[in-house]
Amino acid sequence: MADPDRDPDAQPGSEQRPDAAASPDADAGQFGRQLAAAAERAGLGGIARDETLTGRDLLGALGGVRGLAEAILPGLVFLVVYTLTKALVPALVASLGLAVVFTVIRLARRSGPSQAIAGLIGVAASAALALWTGRAEDNYVLGFYTNAGYGLALLISLIVGWPLIGLIVGFLLGDGTAWRSERRKLRAMQLLTVVWLGLFTARLVVQLPFYFAGNVEALGATRLLMGVPLYALVLVFSWLVVRAVYPSSRPRE
Repeated sequence: MADPDRDPDAQPGSEQRPDAAASPDADAGQFGRQLAAAAERAGLGGIARDETLTGRDLLGALGGVRGLAEAILPGLVFLVVYTLTKALVPALVASLGLAVVFTVIRLARRSGPSQAIAGLIGVAASAALALWTGRAEDNYVLGFYTNAGYGLALLISLIVGWPLIGLIVGFLLGDGTAWRSERRKLRAMQLLTVVWLGLFTARLVVQLPFYFAGNVEALGATRLLMGVPLYALVLVFSWLVVRAVYPSSRPRE
């Protein structure tokens, strides 16, 4: 099976030129491999390569049933408890406690412990910020920075002519950076990068007014609706576009 990390034009035993590593293509290639590896770990690699997309494929890319529960339930529990009690501490305790339970289960089963710990740290940091300020809406502040960071990275990649989605897809499919020399693929990767940029931007545009208004219920609800469900829609659209420009892409043996 072909190694996507290997330059398809390189000959066995050949040496790279001393200045090649410093070239823009080499730098972008290394970055693209790192992005593709991260996407592979997230379950997106299989979706990119499959000729058909099933519900199981999509569920796997979203983290499976457990991953969905870990992504949705802590926020949902916080929203429900706060809406019913208007008390910040019980809502945070319930949300953080559920995240701890999920983490313990993953550690016990040795199933993605680093992912669980990272998720727990995120929930704990958000809870700590909300407790420090005494404002329930501050439980969502870190998410704003995360969306802004992703959005900024995507925007910069478009400006410099190396759309991030193209780097991810190129290395997942063993195409490297060759897609940039094909106008159709380049346009498709630019489109997908714009779509993902739109996702992160839309979250900020819709949710920030609720944050500044102190409307915790509306903020929490839109956070849930624009989380996994919207992500899934964009993921399916991305798969359809990738299938259109890579119609016969399969793992090479």
